[in-house]
Amino acid sequence: MYLCPVERGTLVAGSAALEAVFEPVRPPTTFEETVGRLGTAIRLGLLPPGSRLPPERELAGRLRISRSTLRHALMTLVQSGHLVALRGRTGGTFVADEPPLAEGDTTEDALGDAARAVLDYRVAVESGAVVLAVERAEEEDLDRLDELTGRMARRGPFEEYRRADVHFHIGLAEAAHSPRLVTAMTEVQGQMSELIARIAHPEEVLMRSNAQHRRITELIRRRDAGRAVRLLREHMGGTEHILVGLMPPGR
Repeated sequence: MYLCPVERGTLVAGSAALEAVFEPVRPPTTFEETVGRLGTAIRLGLLPPGSRLPPERELAGRLRISRSTLRHALMTLVQSGHLVALRGRTGGTFVADEPPLAEGDTTEDALGDAARAVLDYRVAVESGAVVLAVERAEEEDLDRLDELTGRMARRGPFEEYRRADVHFHIGLAEAAHSPRLVTAMTEVQGQMSELIARIAHPEEVLMRSNAQHRRITELIRRRDAGRAVRLLREHMGGTEHILVGLMPPGR
């Protein structure tokens, strides 16, 4: 059954483009992809202001994700201003009356060429840093990474979180004991900060991201390069989905 948006109402049969919004989400980034997909659909107007999403049980079934994952994704979009949650007999989850909408460019790649180039550069730099960190990291390097994940877990202002986040990723390059990689990582983190500054920073996203930081550090400590790089790639892919979903128009 296809779904079609109705202003101030529920979604009914119709658009194939809208149907794609509710296709099953692929692991391992189910939370981030759900945020990205729904946020993009709202920005493109496929889910118009005032329209009500399907009930939680139905939507989780269509996306083939757990209700807990869906609930966290919807909470993130509420916090970013894309959705509104109303209680009571006539309640539900609705697209906000004034959500961020795309202006002009509605191509599939919502990030644009410049942002995509930054993300590609980040993959190359950070993956290489982790491979070398597995080979070369000393105990004090790993202790420093643990300290930074602890700082991010304190749930203070976003500026403090982001500062520790930047130092964590630069710390990966420092653990690789490669001055040139440290320079490249510093550059790419500066470019990432420009992108990240343009979106909302829901606590759910930050805590999930930091949990991955901790696991990456554990895998480096175990000298497990394969799993560390795979998790890092998942971590970066999650950031990409969040940027796609929450990036406002006029970026």
